[in-house]
Amino acid sequence: MMMEKIREYLQLDVDDDEAPRVEGLVRGRSFYEDFSLRGIRVNRVDPGFISCTFKVPLRLTDREGKLANGAIANLVDEVGGAVVHEEGSMNVSVDMSIAILSKAKLGEELEITSRVMGVKGNYKGTIVVVRNKMTGEIIAEGRHSLFGRKPSKL
Repeated sequence: MMMEKIREYLQLDVDDDEAPRVEGLVRGRSFYEDFSLRGIRVNRVDPGFISCTFKVPLRLTDREGKLANGAIANLVDEVGGAVVHEEGSMNVSVDMSIAILSKAKLGEELEITSRVMGVKGNYKGTIVVVRNKMTGEIIAEGRHSLFGRKPSKL
């Protein structure tokens, strides 16, 4: 019975191009990142700002068919980190706080925006807002702080 539920959970329609698979991973991304971010679309990138859309897939829903809290935390982490990414540097999450205000259902399209709140030396702060694209309702708001350094040239 449990195996059937797992198989049903991972089984996606033939038309669904979001099936989790190991082959074809984007270079430098882990299976976890590929699994959790597949289907995200970057719509706009400006200095200190990113705007994305993401349709809630079955693989990231909870038992009630709503976007899982862990998936929301992952979106805040990844999109919040992406807005401060610099080529050749590595950022590490220092702190993250997330207010989950509503639930997103399977198939709903989300708009995810990330802004840099401030930079002090190697410390950076971002704010990420996840909202229902159609209704404008805020699903979650997260604050994400990171510490990063460029590798030594020695």
